Amino acid sequence: MNSNNPVDHLKALVNEAIEKLPYSSYDCLVTFERPKSSKHGDYSCNLALQLSKKLKKNPRVIATDILEVMPSSDLLERVEVAGAGFLNFYLDTYFKQKVISDILKKGLCFGDSSIGSGKKILIEFVSANPTGPLHIGHGRGAVFGSTLARVMEKCSFSVFREYYVNDAGRQIDILTLSVWYRYLNLFTGTQSFPENGYKGQYIEDLAINLKEKYGDRWNQNSENDILETGLEDQELLLDKLIENAKSVLGKNYETLKDLSVNAQIESCEKDLLIFGVNFDNWFSEKKVFSDGSVESVIEDLESKNLVDNRNGAKWFKSSEFSDDKDRVLKRSNGEYTYFASDVAYHHDKFQRGFNQIINIWGADHHGYVPRVKAALKALGHDSSLLKIVLIQFASLFRGEQKVSMSTRSGEFVTIKELVADVGVDAARYFYAMRKNDQHLDFDLDLAKKKSSENPVYYVQYAHARCASIISKWGGKVGDLSGHELQVSLDQPDEISLLRKLSDYPEMLENCCRDFVPHNITVYLRELAALLHRYYNATQILSADVPIRTSRLSLIAAVRQVLNNGLTLLGVSAPDSM
Repeated sequence: MNSNNPVDHLKALVNEAIEKLPYSSYDCLVTFERPKSSKHGDYSCNLALQLSKKLKKNPRVIATDILEVMPSSDLLERVEVAGAGFLNFYLDTYFKQKVISDILKKGLCFGDSSIGSGKKILIEFVSANPTGPLHIGHGRGAVFGSTLARVMEKCSFSVFREYYVNDAGRQIDILTLSVWYRYLNLFTGTQSFPENGYKGQYIEDLAINLKEKYGDRWNQNSENDILETGLEDQELLLDKLIENAKSVLGKNYETLKDLSVNAQIESCEKDLLIFGVNFDNWFSEKKVFSDGSVESVIEDLESKNLVDNRNGAKWFKSSEFSDDKDRVLKRSNGEYTYFASDVAYHHDKFQRGFNQIINIWGADHHGYVPRVKAALKALGHDSSLLKIVLIQFASLFRGEQKVSMSTRSGEFVTIKELVADVGVDAARYFYAMRKNDQHLDFDLDLAKKKSSENPVYYVQYAHARCASIISKWGGKVGDLSGHELQVSLDQPDEISLLRKLSDYPEMLENCCRDFVPHNITVYLRELAALLHRYYNATQILSADVPIRTSRLSLIAAVRQVLNNGLTLLGVSAPDSM
């Protein structure tokens, strides 16, 4: 329960009243909503309407019964039965204003909740293949994951951030091959390169760095260039080229692979840190092969008669666990599938003792969810502890022109380039604005505007406006925190601001509970709008000292909450703009 949240207190009052009535055994959820108009109270409860369906009794009569036995409270000015049977609660003016002193005393801790109770949470996010720089398609998951992690920490969860590095498998071999061919080009002067290899300046830069550091160590091209075989299937050609590279380079191939992958991981880590994203652990896919985890989970499934051998391949009977079909774990050529290593990785997660595991995946992975959960069930884990959040795609626009994206062709805008163009603040805020299951169109032109049209500018300007008011006053905000308001803040704009400020703790709990950190941007936008309206209509620095002090306290509280919300988003809160 969050002591900052008046809803917690109101629920306790209603529940106490219900216990005194003969229909207390009926199971109904006590919920509260903010009425659209303050004329209908600060909070409204529809419990009587819920009970009327079960009791077949007039909801206004039920609401009146509840009201008659409800305990008195210093929080409330009054409670009324309204409309079809709603209970409308009007908070006492003193309690409404109390949120100001709570905010000023608690600062960045305002809104903190205990709902997490120290439970251990693992959040895995980004986890992009280390085959190239992180591009704008990865940015949305990075912002979602890092923001959700901060929110959950504010709600008393112990959060562990993890990046799963796919440093094994065919895509890594294609990366290695691409780097090798660009490296060879530096010696031969040709542009010989596989059509389906990874292109882009980053491949050339890596090849140049390898030549500068290691000389001609990998300059061992075979005499018969497989590129000239005339094989039309480009994917089959890649496989042949990879086999050739392994044969020609021998042990040097693995060294080249490690250097190529490590360079990409280092690049990803640097770009993410600039973007305000950090991880507690970078988990290597190679680990689940080297330590025998993959073989171990397959043996476990075999011992439970959940693996079929079909034409030399091993199939997991995932259809027995609500998946739409069985899945291959090991191919007939002896190679393990990506699914096999994913099963071993998730098994490892559960063995580490987390209370909940959260995966943040791209929307294109939606079909992967049932098979992973099926494997976890088969291995004896509670798959309900795994929460998978799917992130819809993000598209980048310059004016009306959509920017094309292709990692293989090298046509993409990196996160580093995006930050250089619009800045960290705009990039993070724009990524955070939409719910995870909604497609996001990122408008570069809008992100760079210095006007109220730009959402992040609008919110940051509200913070700067508060700071400017306090600066003009010239006093210390710390002196306001212990100030007892001598003048009631009862103007309509002031009441609206007080209501919005008191909503902040509940908003954070909802963000945490429902995995909807985008609600922070919605809240900040609304709070900023109320602040701008109040500023334009009110003489805040009044000549009357008690009035001035009360209004300054409200402004200081608004500034603090704007700062708190922006901090959770990883966005700065400037004092001037």
